[in-house]
Amino acid sequence: ASIAEPPAGLTAACVAMATAAGNTPRLLPGGSGRGCSDAEGAGWGGKGRGGGGPEGARPVPAEPPSLSPGWAEVLAAAAGALQAGGLVAVPTDTVYGVACLAQDSRAVRSIYGLKGRNGRKPLAICLGDVEHIYRYCHVNVPDELLRDLLPGPVTLVLKRSEELNKDLNPFTSLVGVRIPNHPFIRELARACSGPLALTSANISSQASTLTVSEFQDLWPQLSLVIDGGPVGDVQSPECRLGSTVVDLSVSGKYTIIRPEMKPSG
Repeated sequence: ASIAEPPAGLTAACVAMATAAGNTPRLLPGGSGRGCSDAEGAGWGGKGRGGGGPEGARPVPAEPPSLSPGWAEVLAAAAGALQAGGLVAVPTDTVYGVACLAQDSRAVRSIYGLKGRNGRKPLAICLGDVEHIYRYCHVNVPDELLRDLLPGPVTLVLKRSEELNKDLNPFTSLVGVRIPNHPFIRELARACSGPLALTSANISSQASTLTVSEFQDLWPQLSLVIDGGPVGDVQSPECRLGSTVVDLSVSGKYTIIRPEMKPSG
């Protein structure tokens, strides 16, 4: 599998897509803004939605990426865009999201600007593996429980540690944690030096998105868009509900803040 080089000057401003035949990724021109995904909308229990888009880029529907050599190149491009302070749109196991480096305060502010948020609605963090949770959160539940729930379509709300960027959700001592059951975003999180900040690829208060075409209005503000194909049944409103949000911050108790999405099919 080979990957086309983006036009000169657009190395950080491109749309990563996979052809329907063989999942061979392509890089096509996209937006030029600082770009960055949890796939949730307003607040821990919020929902989100998408829009139209820039001329030129035309997504090609594809199956979710397997980590073939071609996708490894897209992974490297996405990690590079994040490390440069960009925003990257990514598929997850629920809906499409927008991610940035959670420890990069400027990038975090860019996500709030992208979403049209007031800064009082929290962003989740995304990690590649359960063991990384302990660095950024105070965990008071058994490790076995974490591994039963994650990876999967669940956001766990835990007490944040001092390691987490103080500019990320400074109004709360809690943070939502995602480890999506999706190979690309997990590998992307592993490739970065710290946690990702993750939110749904939509404007706050609008419906969450299941294909990249549904949030084309956001493309000009993103550094990279990863097209993993539809992540759910676009005809089903239930597929746009995002992950189950469970508060495990109080020892010996749990609270389900938002019920889970129902599987399609």
